[in-house]
Amino acid sequence: MAAGGHEYQQLIYETPAPKVARIVMNRPGRRNAQGITMTYELDAAFKRACHDDQINVIILAATGDHWNSGHDISGDEASMPAPDQVVGLWGDYSGKGWEGYYAREKEIYLEITERWRNAPKPVIAEIQGSVISGGIILTWMCDLIVCAEDARFRDATAAEMGIAGVEFWQHPYEMSVRQAKEWLMTGGWMSAQEAKQRGMINHVVPREQLTARTLELAQTIAARNPLTMKLVKQAMNFAQDQMGRKASVDYGFHLHQIGHMQAMLTSGLPIDIESMPPAMRANIEKVVAARKAAAGG
Repeated sequence: MAAGGHEYQQLIYETPAPKVARIVMNRPGRRNAQGITMTYELDAAFKRACHDDQINVIILAATGDHWNSGHDISGDEASMPAPDQVVGLWGDYSGKGWEGYYAREKEIYLEITERWRNAPKPVIAEIQGSVISGGIILTWMCDLIVCAEDARFRDATAAEMGIAGVEFWQHPYEMSVRQAKEWLMTGGWMSAQEAKQRGMINHVVPREQLTARTLELAQTIAARNPLTMKLVKQAMNFAQDQMGRKASVDYGFHLHQIGHMQAMLTSGLPIDIESMPPAMRANIEKVVAARKAAAGG
């Protein structure tokens, strides 16, 4: 059954306590990499929770050792959303040149994430293990973030892909500008402890306490007046947008597209694989070869 019928292929939707919904990314074998299926199942699950008058707070969690390894580049799923999946109005997914790719990224990374960020109900991330590149997008759209001590973050797009940061370009609003520059330019890992020092996350707890601590925080907020919590979130998001966040995200997204187009012009691929680690580069080349073979090329 479709996600709209409340059954999911790559998510678990549960209510672990009164007034709390817990959306769990459930692709542990792929380290919860996000493809088309997960994107639209997440959208359906957030809509379900937001439209449920019995839910006041949403938790975004994940199964397995790692929270999210970024965009799914395995080639196992369709690269473009089907017409009945699309929730925006842009269209032109079969456009020539970069038009189709632009439409795709605008829909599934920029606009859909912005809508999740502005969901009226508080969203709390419950994070363990690694969060890489595209997974950062899911982290930053959450209002509060609770991490296990083993959580770590990395945006490898600039250091290894020829792109100036992930599509939801919120870096200087999650840490200081100089910290964001160094993080992007080096492509290094940021530990949960360092992320907390930088102001990107709220709490760091032992792994065995992660779920319980996140649920405790969710229940505390869920017990408050739900309209007041919505207004607090709306006010805070508006203040951040008045500081230029939305304009910066949009500008960063378009610089991201320039990076893709430059890579396409110079290598025929939308990312610069010359800068990638050998194992990742080999995987990309394998996917490309398989697609060419399937297309008869």
